[in-house]
Amino acid sequence: MSKPQTAFDPVQAAPFLLGSGHCGWLGLEFRDHGADWVELELPWRKDLLAETGGEVLASGPIISLMDMASGLAIWTKLGRFEAIATLDLRVDYQRPARDGAAVTGRVECYRNTRSAAFVRGIAHDGDPADPVAHVAGVFMALQGADDRKGKL
Repeated sequence: MSKPQTAFDPVQAAPFLLGSGHCGWLGLEFRDHGADWVELELPWRKDLLAETGGEVLASGPIISLMDMASGLAIWTKLGRFEAIATLDLRVDYQRPARDGAAVTGRVECYRNTRSAAFVRGIAHDGDPADPVAHVAGVFMALQGADDRKGKL
């Protein structure tokens, strides 16, 4: 007998998903969400800097921030957790983050098909109108997703 699956709640899932592994090491923090978007924060930390002597966060942790925000946005829109894989995550950097500033990543899942989820978002360091980077990505639903039918 299978247990009924409860709806995915990013507020309840975030401590588990962000509290261990790579996300836990980076210190990613949940900030907010809507029906199809999630916002996370990457706190500024000296060991995440791009260059010795600089104070700017490196691009790698920002990519990880946006990848995790993408996954959470997809699960939030689907209303459930399921296995997904990043097929493509394009990050277009607009400028470096400001010295000593945390970076916020906000990602929207704007479409699900039977086998893919599409996301877009921005990373900023305090002013969403002046982003550090824009992202666009495609994730593969390993079991297949189709929001046209309202289920996977």
